Order: sequence, then structure tokens, then C-alpha cells
Amino acid sequence: MTASTSLPANVASIPTLRPYQAEAGRAIVDSVVNGHGHTFTVVMARQAGKNELSAQIELFLLLKNSRRHLEGIKAAPTYIPQGYGSLRRLWSRIIEFDLLESAKREGPYTVRLGSSRMTFLSADPDANVAGHTASMLLEVDEAQDVDVEKFDRDFRPMASANRATTVYYGTPWDDSTLLEQMVQHNLELQRRDGIRRHFTADWQEVAALNPEYGRFVEAERARLGETHPLFLTQYCLQQVPGAGRLFSGTQQAQLTGSHSREHSPASGEVYVAGLDIGGGMGDSDHDSTVLTIGRAVEPRSDSLVQTPRLEIVEHISLTGVPHDELFGRLADVLSRVWRVQRVTVDATGLGETITRMLQRTLGDDVVRPYRFSAESKSRLGYDLMAAVNGGRLRTYAADGSPEYTEFWRQMELARVAYRSGQQMNFYVDPKDGHDDYLVSLALAVQAASEAVTAPRIARGRVRAA
Repeated sequence: MTASTSLPANVASIPTLRPYQAEAGRAIVDSVVNGHGHTFTVVMARQAGKNELSAQIELFLLLKNSRRHLEGIKAAPTYIPQGYGSLRRLWSRIIEFDLLESAKREGPYTVRLGSSRMTFLSADPDANVAGHTASMLLEVDEAQDVDVEKFDRDFRPMASANRATTVYYGTPWDDSTLLEQMVQHNLELQRRDGIRRHFTADWQEVAALNPEYGRFVEAERARLGETHPLFLTQYCLQQVPGAGRLFSGTQQAQLTGSHSREHSPASGEVYVAGLDIGGGMGDSDHDSTVLTIGRAVEPRSDSLVQTPRLEIVEHISLTGVPHDELFGRLADVLSRVWRVQRVTVDATGLGETITRMLQRTLGDDVVRPYRFSAESKSRLGYDLMAAVNGGRLRTYAADGSPEYTEFWRQMELARVAYRSGQQMNFYVDPKDGHDDYLVSLALAVQAASEAVTAPRIARGRVRAA
């Protein structure tokens, strides 16, 4: 902050802003104090301090305008937890500044300091936010996740009447988001008049000032892989493509293992499985029920990522098998033959009944249902990509089998599409066939993430009981 806009001396205990934060803060405060009404975009890596910057800007403006009836508005994709989290951070700063005598909470959404107020609202498409006006400041948190139509209809007019300064915070996603639209708008204005409106700080800039943060992000890069969409967007500040292949040639090479396929377990090993339930009742047009079995291997003690590695050792594919017969075969293979520690099952639709039956037979601690929704499938896909990128997933070497051939056909055909809200969908286009091996693989990765492994011992065959 400049000398003319510096905070009182009694606030020395508040965290000091780093240079990249202070630079953006000075520009925003100057626009508000001098009535410029500029629009800013602040794009910072995760955990780089944008929320702290926002809270300090809010508190400074509330203090400076405490004798004026001015209103600030902050919108977030949701009120719980995002909007409320911002309100709590501001209130914490008020406590640390020893300003409680002048401050007041008005209902669940508003903080008052003297005569000025800051209100925190949800930008959910169904939220009713009519009647609010931003006469001082309008902020948009996680602007990449805010619906453009909702913002244009309900929030943008709040700032127009009083020419309030508007700030969009977030990380990139794709070129359709509110954040990216405003970034491009601000860059164009900068080219025209030379006034800086767009501020960025990727993870490397933050790490140069905070080595501990750098170590954290390095661990995230090891866990996710440097091409993972979440690493690219949240730390490198790069957009994701609209759609494309799920696995590049390099990623397919990473997935290729050298170990042999196995049809029975080895002693001293921990096995997990992913089960995708397909159609039954003799209908050959349905996708198959595919069981992917893998060996969960303890990570090295010096590994940055302490998640078990997964070596796929077996595929079992069953097509057109009635569900009563299917259950018997699966229960026998999972419990008596492979003695899996964990199996994650697609419990959506047709799979729900078999999942319950397997839970009764093998136990809830072994059988974990996974119910698909847009959100849960997105998480599953991200975890699958992270396992491949991080070198924590390998499949058995070529054996000329139909299962091996179909597995790799689906890996090569697998597609990914990215949607708003940082969600992704992975699939095989129905015109190209089924995705049962792909889904089963992702479920096996989920099972491995919960596996309890032990140091490996000499391996030998286990005779089925």
C-alpha cells in the first residue's frame, strides 16, 4: 500500500503481503479511493494468498470509509463454504486489529465497520441476491466457477450505478469462463491505455519467496504429474484444452509394464480390484462386466508420494452372464481365489444389487461402492490421470490375449472433456465401443488408494483353498 493508503500502526500483527500481492492490492485500493472504477483480474496459484489479499483490501476500505455509508459485495460460487470462509477471514482480521468495538455482524452475510459494510453472497444460479448495491467494491471469488449469465444478470448491475471497482479472483480453467473473459478484456484495455489491470503469480513466483510452498508444490507435481489438468490450471496458471485424448502416447508408455500376467495370487502380496458391472441376461450388446485385479505395492520410504503403486496382474471379462450367476463367480474369485483387501465396485444402476450382495458376503470393509455422478466420475478420472502421470500404475506385459487387446484398444480410444466447475468426463465414444476396461481400471486405482501395504517379502504361489 502507498503511504496515503497505509493501514494504522496498530495492525502490525497482520500478515505482511508479499510483493506480488501488494502490487495488486495497491492498484485496487487506488482505484477505489480515487473513484476510478477500474476492473481487475487477479490470477494466483493455489495457496498463493489471494484470500488474504482480498481480506486485507476489504478491511482497509472498511476502515477508511468507516464514517461513510458505503457498501462492498463479494460473490462466490457458493456461500458455504466459499463465501462464509471469506467472511470468517475478514472477521478474524477485525479481531486481530482489535476493532471489535467498531465492528458488528449483521445477519449471516454482512460485516459492518462503523457505517460501511461488506456483504458476502452466493453466485449459485438459484441464489436470490436482488436488492444489493456495491457502492465501494465488487469482488468475485473463484470467478472461473461463477456462471456468466448469473453474474451478468444479477451482479454486474450492482457495481454500475456507483462505478464501483470490480475485482475477479481465481485460477484458469478454459476460455469460456467468466474469469477468462475478463482477463482478455483487461489485457485489451491495458494495451489501449497502459493501466495495469491484470495481475498474476504462478507457483514458481510464490516459491521464490516461500521455499516451503515450493516444496509443497513439488510434491503435488510428483503426485499429479506436471501435465495433470489440476496442476496446469491451479499452479502453472495454464488453461485446459476443451477435449482430446485421455492418454497421450507418453502416458500410454508410462502405463505399459514389464511384469507378467498372473491368474492366481502370490504369497506376501496385497491385492485390490476394480469392478465395472455390465449388462447381463444374455444380451451381447451390453458392455461386459470387467474385473481388474492389481497388486498394491508399498511406496519407497523416500518417495514424495506415499500412495501405493498398482501393478495390474489380471483382467476377467464376463459378457452376457445373468446376474445371479455373475454374483457367485465374482464372490468366489474375489474372496477365495484372490483374497482381495479392497474392491471398488460401480454401484450405479445395475451394479447396486450385486454390490449389496458382495458386501454381505465379503464385508463392508472389503467391498466399497462407488456411485457415479458428474462430480464423482470427475474425481475418479483425475485420480486415474494422477496415477499414470506419477508412474504409480502399470499393467502387465503383452500376452496376446483378447483381454490385453481390448484393454489397450480402450486406452487408445479413451477421450476426455473438461467442463465448468473444474470437472472432467472420461469415456470411450459409444460409436467406438465400450469403456468397461477403462472404468474398471479407474475403480482399481481407487481401491489401491485405500490399501494397507507392507514391505514386500519373497514371493511364492498361494494354493487356492
